[in-house]
Amino acid sequence: MTISKEKETVAFRQLQEKLRDRWQSINLFEYEDRDILVVPSLSIDQRQLGKVAGFLHYEERLLFSLIRLRNPRTRLIYVTAQPLSPTVIDYYLQLLPGIPFSHARDRLLLLSTYDNSLKPLTQKILERPRLVQRIRKAMRSQQSYMVCFNATHLEQELSLKLGVPLLASSPELLHWGSKSGSREIFAQAGIPHPDGSSNLWNREDLVEAATDLWERNPDLQRMVIKLNEGFSGEGNALLDLRPIQDCTSRQERANQLRDRLPHLQFQATDETWETFSGRIPELGAIVEAFIEGEKKRSPSFQGYITPDSRVEILSTHDQILGGPDGQIYLGCRFPADNAYRLHLQDLGTKIGTILAEKGAMERYGVDFIAVRHPGKTPEWDIQAIEINLRKGGTTHPFMALKLLTNGKYDPETGLLYGQHGLAKYYIASDNLQKESYQGLLPRDLMDIITCHRLHFDSSTMTGTIFHLMGALSEFGKLGLTSIGNSLEEAEAVYDRVEQVLDTETQSPSDVSSPTLPITWLGRD
Repeated sequence: MTISKEKETVAFRQLQEKLRDRWQSINLFEYEDRDILVVPSLSIDQRQLGKVAGFLHYEERLLFSLIRLRNPRTRLIYVTAQPLSPTVIDYYLQLLPGIPFSHARDRLLLLSTYDNSLKPLTQKILERPRLVQRIRKAMRSQQSYMVCFNATHLEQELSLKLGVPLLASSPELLHWGSKSGSREIFAQAGIPHPDGSSNLWNREDLVEAATDLWERNPDLQRMVIKLNEGFSGEGNALLDLRPIQDCTSRQERANQLRDRLPHLQFQATDETWETFSGRIPELGAIVEAFIEGEKKRSPSFQGYITPDSRVEILSTHDQILGGPDGQIYLGCRFPADNAYRLHLQDLGTKIGTILAEKGAMERYGVDFIAVRHPGKTPEWDIQAIEINLRKGGTTHPFMALKLLTNGKYDPETGLLYGQHGLAKYYIASDNLQKESYQGLLPRDLMDIITCHRLHFDSSTMTGTIFHLMGALSEFGKLGLTSIGNSLEEAEAVYDRVEQVLDTETQSPSDVSSPTLPITWLGRD
């Protein structure tokens, strides 16, 4: 580490210490006078991120942070690469219970870099000194903090330039949120996890590690190779061993594996061995056993580490996965199945305790695989897969549920109860995507929501909350969180939204919802 980097790291740690002093008041955000800077930058490998349709609009997932404006003393600054549709902003502000729309809008500052390039948003902000200066002037430094999607050296640099503490783990801890770092934490915590390798940096090391894994597990049918910093399963590839099961020596195994690498089954569309292998020297990779099972699920745990190092349980989910082999994140159900959600809490808390000891803070997630073999054992076999030391796909729907229902999570049951005392459930997705939805503007979606009464009902605390609306017109892609008083009700709410959208987008002549006169709206 250079002297300048050392000084920067020390200065950042000193700035972070302010969070520990202010934590009690930050936690009581309903009452305190705070400025919150939201930088929803996905500061990860942009070539991997670019494989996700409409990824630029994933900056909208943290718009649920606007619900914090229900505190009449909170001011919020939200920065995006491109300006957000006023219709989208109005939609979120109208979710605020008991707060005049104009009062909330006056406490919200929206800023944009006007830059669609393939760079992290935080880098775009740093490249615009006048924008940085404007943000600094808008914030009261002694009453402010910054939140982000994930913390890298870019977010650290912006935090230092603004003189505002970042409510996130230090970039020094990024390793513990990688695939290889996760495996080290699992081993340290004594958490069951698939057999596999440490971080690898070239093809030959990958072949050697895969050969070792196969020799330790001669009945293994498949292996999964993961880029160490992949996103949402897009950096995974499957290596099928079944066509080459008759090897008699280690050298033969290694030769066969080397020959099979160009024929990996990639989870990302348009991926090739040439492009995939070219990323290994940059990002690293691991190889691990692919968990087989007659009945298999992908549950997850979400926890929170406070600036004073306490570990809190936030939620459990059953993730909805897709892609060629069910490794790409599509959505989730809350809560996870009753058969294992309390066990997930125990495992997730153990992992969080170790992360806290290493200095981590704010949200973290842990993905698991749950397998059951009917007729053999009634119990689910739970194995940890990876840690996300950042916000994830389950963060924004749970944030919305908790804030909109004034809900309280009960660790004894693993359920969240709304203010009426009823347990709440939801199904959420970032990937309701159909070609027929392309061309819908945010205003068109508002027409459909209004005419078919698809919106969230604050009196019953059920219904659907929409996000990723900016991706709808170009990509036909929409995010939604459908809330009910049971999983069955939540699923019915979700299905109805999809059915209505399908009907409304069959063809222009089939549109049944009246379009409101444009003079009533005055905006897109």
